[in-house]
Amino acid sequence: MGDAAPGRPRMLERPTGGQRAVIVRLASGSKRVDAGLAELVALVASAGATVVGRVTGRRPAPDPALYAGRGKVDEISHLREEAKADLVIFDHVLSGVRQRNLEQALACRVVDRTSLILDIFAQRARSAEGKLQVELAQLAHLSTRLVGGWTHLERQKGGIGLRGPGETQLETDRRLIARRVKFIKERLSRVAVSRGVQSRTRKRARVRTVALVGYTNAGKSTLFNRLTRERVYAADQLFATLDTTLRRVHVPGADPVVLSDTVGFIRDLPHDLVAAFRATLAEAAEADLVVHVVDASAPDRDAQVQAVERVLAEIGADQVPQLTVLNKIDAANLAPGVERDAYGTIRTVRLSALTGEGCAGLVSALAERFPAGPARADDAAAVGSMP
Repeated sequence: MGDAAPGRPRMLERPTGGQRAVIVRLASGSKRVDAGLAELVALVASAGATVVGRVTGRRPAPDPALYAGRGKVDEISHLREEAKADLVIFDHVLSGVRQRNLEQALACRVVDRTSLILDIFAQRARSAEGKLQVELAQLAHLSTRLVGGWTHLERQKGGIGLRGPGETQLETDRRLIARRVKFIKERLSRVAVSRGVQSRTRKRARVRTVALVGYTNAGKSTLFNRLTRERVYAADQLFATLDTTLRRVHVPGADPVVLSDTVGFIRDLPHDLVAAFRATLAEAAEADLVVHVVDASAPDRDAQVQAVERVLAEIGADQVPQLTVLNKIDAANLAPGVERDAYGTIRTVRLSALTGEGCAGLVSALAERFPAGPARADDAAAVGSMP
């Protein structure tokens, strides 16, 4: 019997092409006010909107009602009107109540960092699995802000003329979301089972799995294409790749190697997204080697590395052996080469995936990690079935 998909609750509204946005970033503690602004601008562009104004500031702690103080909200409102902006985007996670209060105060739609990233993922997802994973994350996010997000739920406040179907409607909305979440999880669990079977088949055949991970736009897909001679979509934009791709790569003198290109990570990646993409990210947790691709030219390189390491720990991949690749050496003015630890093992490779310079060092590192072992009778059949 086929699956009958339950009705879909209304998803979060996404920025449409050509929208004008004012971005807001408020630093606290010792954080720099301008830290992450360039990334936020890139995120907004990836969502299809244009930044027409910026508001920055510093607060010891978020305001309970508006996140920003009343004076800062007035400043944002004035700039929004002056710049004729359609929406205001906060580089912070906003509660449903704060988002609703801000929308009332600013008389426009307000989007927080989580909603912005979810929107980009929704636009980029191509496979059926990827779309389900994004929808699952959206539903988890939506379920926390039903009260403030949907105008027809205003009736739940009660009062003369406002009692009646409001609470019933809210319960209906929650029930619809719960049904859809259950349906998606069942579908994704089947995908996870299939992935597990494929993984065990590779391990029996001594096929080594190498997972490319890294901050978004670090050049993973370009490196993947360089090593496999494939044409996986690669672009100079955030989250160009969402769906995991596996391909064999020829490494002379080594066991068969399958390379996986995974979704890029980012600072403050929403937990709902990490949870929804857990089956996809399991490729990294179950790999024989994690290759951490780092943009050597990024001004905040160390912060990006730390963000990736946090996500790897969250998905249980921090215990997998790791090799660091410093990519984009052509933009960072670095020489190609390798760095070894005290035991002579290659720990870091400097290369340019774009030009191919230094890629031989990565191939050598893989050959040293996975020297060819005795062949097994079922190797040919198992490897032949790899994508």
